[in-house]
Amino acid sequence: MKATRLLRTGLAALTLSLSAGIAHAEKLAVGYLPVTGHAKFFVAQEQGFFKQEGLEVELEEFVNSADGLHAVVSSKLDIGAFGTAAPLVHYARGADLKIIGGIMGEDAAIIVKPENAAGVRSIGDLKGKKIATIRLATGDAVLRGALNDAALDWRKDVQIFELKNPPAVLEAVKSGQVDAGVVWGPHDIRAERQGLQVVIRSSELQPGHPCCRLVVKSDKLKNPETLEKFLRAILRAEQFASANRKETLDAIQKYVKLDRDILEAGYYSPHLEQGTDANAVGTRQFWNTLVQAEFIEGQRPLEPIFALDVYERALKSLAAEYPAEPFWQALLQASEKRNTL
Repeated sequence: MKATRLLRTGLAALTLSLSAGIAHAEKLAVGYLPVTGHAKFFVAQEQGFFKQEGLEVELEEFVNSADGLHAVVSSKLDIGAFGTAAPLVHYARGADLKIIGGIMGEDAAIIVKPENAAGVRSIGDLKGKKIATIRLATGDAVLRGALNDAALDWRKDVQIFELKNPPAVLEAVKSGQVDAGVVWGPHDIRAERQGLQVVIRSSELQPGHPCCRLVVKSDKLKNPETLEKFLRAILRAEQFASANRKETLDAIQKYVKLDRDILEAGYYSPHLEQGTDANAVGTRQFWNTLVQAEFIEGQRPLEPIFALDVYERALKSLAAEYPAEPFWQALLQASEKRNTL
């Protein structure tokens, strides 16, 4: 009887403890795009890394960066991961934003019909062409910057049509409504399988450029521990994805409704950079490109947008917990190089 009472008491205490843990889990609304480059969100959710860090994360899908950043600015999201151009444009206009990390880099491509491929060997060959892009997408900004570098005015020398999402761009190119289109992965792979051809990649136009940054409003920094927990979960997902391909693809398939082989080619692509740090050096270069192309006004100093200490503390805590893991040491070295302004 005594043992039974002890068992019941222990179970009751355990249940109470678990309930308390759930009740005190910190809730976060996180915006993402349904792309392979955002796989770390999906892995962190499906592998339980968010929960293990004491977070209850609700992932909310957006079809483009413009809509997603609007949700961040209007406080409908706690954290957003959207193309570099979108947060920088909002910041240039006075928005109260902070970049705490990143989710991916590069990965955009210019596509054309195969019969037009020979005529687009460089960015200058787009002069006089109709080009479909996605509004405030990173690839769109890289395109305009590259046109400027080629002494072309993106407002006069080409016609840019801002569409809603990558499938719309694919259809516009296939139907001949435009001469070229800019998409992000894995839609470059989809384009090739639908008979289109990749002619230029964004990494050729601006090597090492960042794409989606992890963005919050400044008031979220009042609780930096919560953001550190979030970044720890994302970093753990980065490590997991690097070594567990099957489980990673299982997670991606729940959020990105494309064939598994396309998702695999997209996520494990040599054209996709997957760092979780802010890449402040690359982001500043991206900012300068946008200013030079007169896509944004550069009167506001950029440095205040970065909250680099949040990522640094999250990474150092993992490195301290797993001192024998070379993965964390490699990230520490990379972060010092990419985030020293």
